[in-house]
Amino acid sequence: MKKELIAHRDPKSPVSEVFRTLRTNIQFMNTNNKLKTLLVTSTLPGEGKSWVTSNLAVTFAQAGKKVVLVDADMRKGRQYTIFEVSPRPGLSNYLSGFDSNTGEEISEDLANYIQDTQIPNLYIIPAGNIPPNPSELLISTKMVSLLDRLKELCDLVIIDGTPCELVTDSIILSRIVDSTVIVTAHKQTKKDDLQKIVTNIQNVGGKIAGIVLNKIPVSAKKYEQSYYYGSTTMKNPNMRPKTNRVPANNRLNMSRQNKVEDMKRRVRPENPQASRNNREMQNANHKINRNTTNHEQPKSLDNKIKIDTSGDVSLEKTTDILNQINAYLDEEKKNLNNKS
Repeated sequence: MKKELIAHRDPKSPVSEVFRTLRTNIQFMNTNNKLKTLLVTSTLPGEGKSWVTSNLAVTFAQAGKKVVLVDADMRKGRQYTIFEVSPRPGLSNYLSGFDSNTGEEISEDLANYIQDTQIPNLYIIPAGNIPPNPSELLISTKMVSLLDRLKELCDLVIIDGTPCELVTDSIILSRIVDSTVIVTAHKQTKKDDLQKIVTNIQNVGGKIAGIVLNKIPVSAKKYEQSYYYGSTTMKNPNMRPKTNRVPANNRLNMSRQNKVEDMKRRVRPENPQASRNNREMQNANHKINRNTTNHEQPKSLDNKIKIDTSGDVSLEKTTDILNQINAYLDEEKKNLNNKS
């Protein structure tokens, strides 16, 4: 996959976010009339038309739309190089029904021309062989029927057209698509040329969704400070980690309290005999608790008392068992008293 597909290679970058914003704007501008076919064109070559088209198609596919990208620039198409697919058969072969390499007629089955890409939900029809009459092929009824069939197969058809200033291919396509996007370049596209393209598209009945301004210079500092939704915090190596510091007033109160406790211990020292008695009492309690834990008592009872669980237990057996348990508990108490 080429590095040009930044929306797929680095979906959390600021540039990818710009393409998602462009996708959202196109969707909101066509809320009443459902958008099914979109043409992307430019004024002159080198303004980034194919790059914008490919990344825009990726963002629509990432949104769950089934997208077919059609490379209608049959003079100098390059979408097959961006997506690394086979250049033939393509659009020119389908519209003409002829393969110039073999010199034979080819099948009209549309499945033979739609190729898969590495991106889910995104398919591509390359430009194919360079024909001698691209404009005549695009104005034919077969092109209109092709778009109708693609509308039934997918959610959106994005067409990469030719620059309008050189040839009229995109002007022809703007008549049969739902909307058109014009790509311009910063300090490269002339205002008069852009106005001329807009007028030509409107004269043939085409609709313009908007204009994309490409190649705007951005400084490295501004690029780092731009909106980046993938990160939640910014790390600064010069910042020291925060520690739980106690305020000055609290530290003063704590020192005073420690001094008071120390004075109390000096004035009223502990009784050694009382401390010794307390330790002995704790040891005795520890022994009692250790000998009467739940996991040891049933084990001793099982060893000394054999309970017959076969059949019904009579009243005599129950009384005998209770007497044995009481005798065992009395013996354990005597042993504990002797030890203490």
